[in-house]
Formats: sequence, C-alpha cells, structure tokens
Amino acid sequence: MVRVRKERILLEAIENEFENQAVLNPTIVQQGDTLHMFYRAVKEGNYSSIGYCKIKGPFNIVERRKSPILFPEHDYEIHGTEDPRIVLLDGTYYMFYTAYDGRNALVAYATSKDLKIWEKHGIISAKMRYDEAGHFFHTSKLKEKYQFFTSYYKDVVGEDVLLWEKDSLIFPKKYNNKFVLIHRILPDIQVVSFDDFKDLTKDFWQSYLKTLGEHVLIEPKFGFESRNIGAGAPLLETERGWLMIYHSVEDSNKGKVYHASAALLDKKDPYKVIGRLKEPLFSPTKDYEKFGDVNNVVFPTGTAIFGERLYIYYGAADKRIAVASVNLNKLIHEILATEVEAGIGFLAGQVFNVAFEEEKSLAQLKNLLNQNENILLMAIGWLARENKVLCRFDLDEIFIRSIE
Repeated sequence: MVRVRKERILLEAIENEFENQAVLNPTIVQQGDTLHMFYRAVKEGNYSSIGYCKIKGPFNIVERRKSPILFPEHDYEIHGTEDPRIVLLDGTYYMFYTAYDGRNALVAYATSKDLKIWEKHGIISAKMRYDEAGHFFHTSKLKEKYQFFTSYYKDVVGEDVLLWEKDSLIFPKKYNNKFVLIHRILPDIQVVSFDDFKDLTKDFWQSYLKTLGEHVLIEPKFGFESRNIGAGAPLLETERGWLMIYHSVEDSNKGKVYHASAALLDKKDPYKVIGRLKEPLFSPTKDYEKFGDVNNVVFPTGTAIFGERLYIYYGAADKRIAVASVNLNKLIHEILATEVEAGIGFLAGQVFNVAFEEEKSLAQLKNLLNQNENILLMAIGWLARENKVLCRFDLDEIFIRSIE
C-alpha cells in the first residue's frame, strides 16, 4: 500500500465569532505556490459559514480573514453554508456547498471571477420529499440501501424531510458541451450531465431519479465503505485520468468511521472508473482525527501539488483542518495496480476452469481466452502460488492443468 504521511494540524478554531467552535472541510484553489483555502467555519450552536485563508507553500498561512467570505442569507441556508468545493471552468470559479436550514441539507452554488466577490445562484438539488424520492427508488428497482436511507431520514428528521444531497462538484471541463456534475444521493456517488444549471428543475430530477441506477459512478464495495461513500476534493487531471479523492463511511458497533480513499476516472469518458483503492488511503489514527465534535473522522476535500507530492487537506474529527501527503505517481500506480490485480484474479478463475478437465498449453489458453501471453503468465503464476495448477514444460511450451 502506498505510504501516506500525516503532516500536521493546519488550522484550529479561534475566538472569531463565526469560527469559535470548529473549522473543517476545506477546498483548495492552487495558483503556483499560493493556495486559496475556503473552509467551513462553525460558530457555537453549530451555525456554519465559509472562511478564507491564503497559504504559501503547503503549510505557511499568510492571511486569515476575520469575517466569513460566504454566510447564510436565505431561509434555505439559514443554519449553514457548509463544505465548499471550488472548481475553475472556462474562466469562472464555481463553488458548490451544502445549504442547511436546520432540517434539510441540499446543494447550492455560487460563482466568482476573482475568488473575492461571489454571486449565489440558489439550490440545484431536487427539492422533493423523501417519500416521493423513495417511490422512484422502488420503481427503478434500486438496491435496498436506498430505501434504508429513506426510512432513516424520515425517522430521524421527520416525515416531511427533503431528499438530502451533499458532496457535489463539477468536472473542470465540459463533455459534449455539457456540464458534468458529481453528486451524492446516499449511499452511492452519482454523475449527471446537463446543458445549463437552469435545466435542473424538479421535472428534470424526477425524470433522472427514474433511472438513477444508470447514473451511479461509484458504489460502496469494500468493508471500509460499508455505510456509504461521497465525493471529496475537486477532481485532479493527471496523465492517466482524473484523480478523485473521496470519503467513505464504515459502519461499526462502536460508531461510524470516516476514511479517505481514491479512484481514477477515464479522461475521455467521465462515467468510467479506471480503478480504485481496495484499502483506505488513510484513516483516523491520530488523536486529532479520533477526538473532536464527531469522533473518528478524516474528510478529504482539498488537494495541492508541490514537487512530487500530493497534499490532501481534510477535516479532522469535524473540529480542525489537517494535512496529509503522498507521492502522486505512486498513488496513481497503486490505483492502477489494484485494478490490474482484480483483473488478474478474474482471469485466473477462467484459466482454472478451462484447464480443469484436461491439460492446456499456453498457446491454447491464449486462443480460448483471447488474452496476451504476459497477462496469462501473471494469472498462471497466481494460480501456481496458490497450488491451484500444475505446470509442465515440454519443447519450449508450457502446459497447465488445474488441481483441486
């Protein structure tokens, strides 16, 4: 597994009224060696706004605003403007944030040309009740976990609660001249494309929810993702694909545990996942990640690159902002290797079945399974290490027979 270095706590709550309870979940805009960090600032009573810091290099804070840059102004966000993600697209900065009114958590967005003056554009979420959304979940034959969260929020918040939606951001480029939005309706990460934000009407979302299963980008797969997953930092373009740092939530009898993970998306097809880590990128292990307003949380929401290292900025225990780092190339290699390993395991099963009743040569396997020789040898090597096949060499040819 790729090695992650826990660097330090970067920012704590201070006496400023708007951030005297907690600071967390920052988004990063990198301009050379300068980082613009926008973060969720919480005042006592759990009212959130968005604060700002300027950072030189990965750690040196040179400016911290004494007042929020974005704050609740409308009824739909009266309890908080939370968890910003900022993406630059075609000369405009798009900030997506959670608008919380004390009961409902929905996605809203604002835009800016200079990162200083922001214009709010309101909510883009469906604004429909969970019982209505639950009907679409049922008729579209989604997995039962969607119905679980429908019942959960109606139980905890109330019958009239709206469909909760968080963790949204757009790709930093358009595809087929359309915006591509990543969002999260529990428990999966979904993706949707559209021409204009004005298209995101209730009718649009009703039609979309009828086929929601076709729009799932990533769904929980591993134990550390057992409850749900959600987007994290804005996407980072690399030579091998879009790097997506995301969070996962593990259910346990001792409470929820939030982990950081990573996936790679195809640059030509934003709906295609090239690979993902099968173990957490990092987990809450430090005291400052294990104890806070919400225990056992690492919540990655921002990234920056300095040299060969990717710096990941995250909320720690919903109380403070911390930084971890990892070698970027090694992380991408790890993601790709994980996917290759999964593919080799699947191919090994095919080899085992084909060579079970009678011995097969490597040439025969190449023809039967339509695979190249190097990949087949990796699968055969895996089977040999597990004592699943016998190999025989005769006249420069390899013969394989499966054994029970």
